[in-house]
Amino acid sequence: QLKLKQSGGGLVQPGGSLRLTCAGSGFILQHYDIGWFRQAPGKEREGVSCISSSDDSTWYADSVKGRFTVSRDNAANTVYLQMNNLKPEDTAAYYCKVSEYWGQGTQVTVSS
Repeated sequence: QLKLKQSGGGLVQPGGSLRLTCAGSGFILQHYDIGWFRQAPGKEREGVSCISSSDDSTWYADSVKGRFTVSRDNAANTVYLQMNNLKPEDTAAYYCKVSEYWGQGTQVTVSS
């Protein structure tokens, strides 16, 4: 069974950091492009970052560029989204995506 399991997230003060984890089972994440998305209440889901399967090149939305970093740990079959200098506008449910498969989502709340 192909599955993505997310962890991380939570409540953090502005300026704080969190790391989201997306672990794959049933498929080898190294062979896939991985996307991170987020959806805030009342807003559409938007792309945040992605990492390429071919050369690990990365892309970031302008709103997170310089603050978020996507990376892989192939031995652990896991992809990470390191989020630094978090802002209240980063508050959203975050999802990883591989092909047509979505993680279950994890909530990130940035508030003082």
